[in-house]
Amino acid sequence: MKVHDLKPAEGSRTRRKRKGRGIGGKGGKTAGRGTKGQRARGTVPIGFEGGQLPLQQRLPKLRGFTNPFRVEYQAINLDTIAESGLTEVTPESLLEKGLVGKGALVKILGRGELSSAVTVKAHAFSKSAEAAITGAGGTVEKLDLPFKVRPPAKGNAHTNR
Repeated sequence: MKVHDLKPAEGSRTRRKRKGRGIGGKGGKTAGRGTKGQRARGTVPIGFEGGQLPLQQRLPKLRGFTNPFRVEYQAINLDTIAESGLTEVTPESLLEKGLVGKGALVKILGRGELSSAVTVKAHAFSKSAEAAITGAGGTVEKLDLPFKVRPPAKGNAHTNR
């Protein structure tokens, strides 16, 4: 068998229907559009409701805005740290355990209790978590954020014209 011998399976490719090409055969005369009326004569825009105010215009616009400077943290609670059995908690060690995503900013929250001293390095801490870690004899180290000033989103930057 050669490349020029290849052809699609029988019946897998059908020709498209040619509508409105005379009265002979299926799809002639009105071509499946019925008789008379707006849709028989031309195209009608999507969402057109016969002159009534379309639903898209009747509904209110969404209010508010998206803050371009928002910093999204991945929250880890103290009970999760206690269950993991780690003595030194860093974003990398949490990533290896599958508790945070790649490149995530980590914030430690105070739900649960620690029974042993743990060294915790994260981007942010709640006050209760910080107190619980130091109370258990552990240490807290705040990591720097990967940016000094959060840049605005591209669509929200104002330009002087």
